[in-house]
Amino acid sequence: MQEKSIVLVTGASGFIGGHCVLALLNKGYAVRAVVRSKSRIEKCKAVINAHYPDNADVEYALATLDSDDGWDAAVNGCEYVLHLASPLPIEQPKDPNELIIPARDGALRVIAAASRAGVKRVVMTSSQAAVCGSPLLEKDYIYDEKDWTDLNNKTVTPYNQSKTIAERSAWDFVNKENSIELVTVCPGLVFGPVLEARVNTSLEFVRRLMDGSLPLIPPVGYEVVDVRDVADLHLLAMEKPNGAGGRFMASAGFMWLHEMAATLRSGLGEEANKVPTLRAPAWFIRLLALFDPAVGTIVPELNQCRRVSHETSTRELGWIPRSPDEAVIATAKSLLAYGIFDDRGAK
Repeated sequence: MQEKSIVLVTGASGFIGGHCVLALLNKGYAVRAVVRSKSRIEKCKAVINAHYPDNADVEYALATLDSDDGWDAAVNGCEYVLHLASPLPIEQPKDPNELIIPARDGALRVIAAASRAGVKRVVMTSSQAAVCGSPLLEKDYIYDEKDWTDLNNKTVTPYNQSKTIAERSAWDFVNKENSIELVTVCPGLVFGPVLEARVNTSLEFVRRLMDGSLPLIPPVGYEVVDVRDVADLHLLAMEKPNGAGGRFMASAGFMWLHEMAATLRSGLGEEANKVPTLRAPAWFIRLLALFDPAVGTIVPELNQCRRVSHETSTRELGWIPRSPDEAVIATAKSLLAYGIFDDRGAK
């Protein structure tokens, strides 16, 4: 009997990471899941076992983005690495280095250890924050894999800086060392079904629309993608021979927040009775941001319609994503199912 290929997954306890672990198990791979503390091992086990009860072939390794300890042992014997771990805050820190250093240095630690261990390919989760995280280049411009966030623009947020710098550093390392294959996947705003009663940062818009804590809809919009499709694209990028050296966009289409609200109302009926209908002008959001740091994170996004093409992902890898509407509805339904909006549910 042929031994299973082992795939290392960093950030395995996260939203995308959990879905990637399940996708790998469903395709017959063995998984080595990297978590940053012993307490997370049991939490991660519980989530995986709840969705894959058939004796999940998962082992666990401890390592963190800010230390070399544990990475050589973690990658030993692995054929592939999916590197998903990276800080994603609800609020932007005042010091960009709080995000830049772990994102960049963590990526380099993982790739260097994988290179030393003879891993065939690393698939790194970047972000469209590294593609179009600076102001819109020109009206109706369509971004793709050739575009990069302009770090010279002073409005670029710490998170967008961290994702851009981390991905560029990874490419620089691989191009210099020439000892390992690298692929990067750049998701838009990731929605879709949660695997546990926890609201990840990327789902905050849907949560706040559904629970009424966002009474007015700001003029912001994003490229949207379902987490299940993001996981599928990671596996395609890992397996397909022509994926090596590629940069692939993971998004299904652009949605304004008021379009997300309309989708929730039409798709969920009475369950979406707290979803707002009134829109807020940009000047009001800027004023509100003076008193609410969480609101301040979206100020650079006001009235920015930045569309991204996933044509290369479809042409080269055969990736076909769900619609943005389906991703939004799936998010809300899973949050409802886990009781997130109940007084008894997890917040």
